[in-house]
Amino acid sequence: MKDVIVVIGAGQIGQALARRVSAGKRVLLADMRLGNANAAAEVLGNAGYEVSVATVDASSRDAVHALVKTAAGLGNVTGLIHAAGVSPTQASPATILKVDLYGTALVLEEFGNIIARGGAGVVIASQSGHRLPPLTVEQNKALATTPVESLLDLPFLQSDQVTDSLHAYQISKRGNSLRVMAEAVRWGKRGARLNTISPGIIITPLAKDELTGPRGAGYRRMIEGCPAGRAGTPDEVATVGALLMGPDGGFITGSDFLMDGGVTAAYWYGGLAEVPAQPSE
Repeated sequence: MKDVIVVIGAGQIGQALARRVSAGKRVLLADMRLGNANAAAEVLGNAGYEVSVATVDASSRDAVHALVKTAAGLGNVTGLIHAAGVSPTQASPATILKVDLYGTALVLEEFGNIIARGGAGVVIASQSGHRLPPLTVEQNKALATTPVESLLDLPFLQSDQVTDSLHAYQISKRGNSLRVMAEAVRWGKRGARLNTISPGIIITPLAKDELTGPRGAGYRRMIEGCPAGRAGTPDEVATVGALLMGPDGGFITGSDFLMDGGVTAAYWYGGLAEVPAQPSE
């Protein structure tokens, strides 16, 4: 059986990363919507990749466990690309916490049980997690290590504490990077590695919608005011992902890679200090 790369989230970033790391391997492409998975699978298939598709609700343990069983049935799971999630413009605070925070912890737990020796995973988080004010040491540890099924019961995640979607998104993405640190220890016992990428504004269909929507002015100012002076592309995220999942990244695990064109630097120490944090997609 071939090695298997599991991609959760059939968007542009997930596809770009899959193209970089899946040559000669089997790709299992999973998305909440089968139509999205099929469309991405057709593109990858036409480019010479061997692709299977599945549907998955990343916030459902039964659904994620079923995906794990499907993946394991195809071969040795040597790669996980978790690129699914919802943004502040798409969902309520409760939904964002359930999908982006709980769902990511769930995926890492389930796939951490079967990841093959020498395997690697990448979670796509966001620059937004880097613009959340510092949490306490206790809150950091809670986000990193609380058992998955108790995660959403944490006092500082309740509706009276997280009252808007942007805050929910920021704390979810901060939580992703913290969870990856803790899970990297567990994955390491299986001889596997795990890291996070926190992209800035990456040009995808959703980002284009955001640029012309009610938050568009903030997006454009972030792009214009950052040191790079432009948005990023999915292929640039995939370049970092390929490093983290490949042999050249063999000494990198439990790390978070911020790649936002310097937006966060300008937010804290430059001319973007008053611009609210925005999601990457």
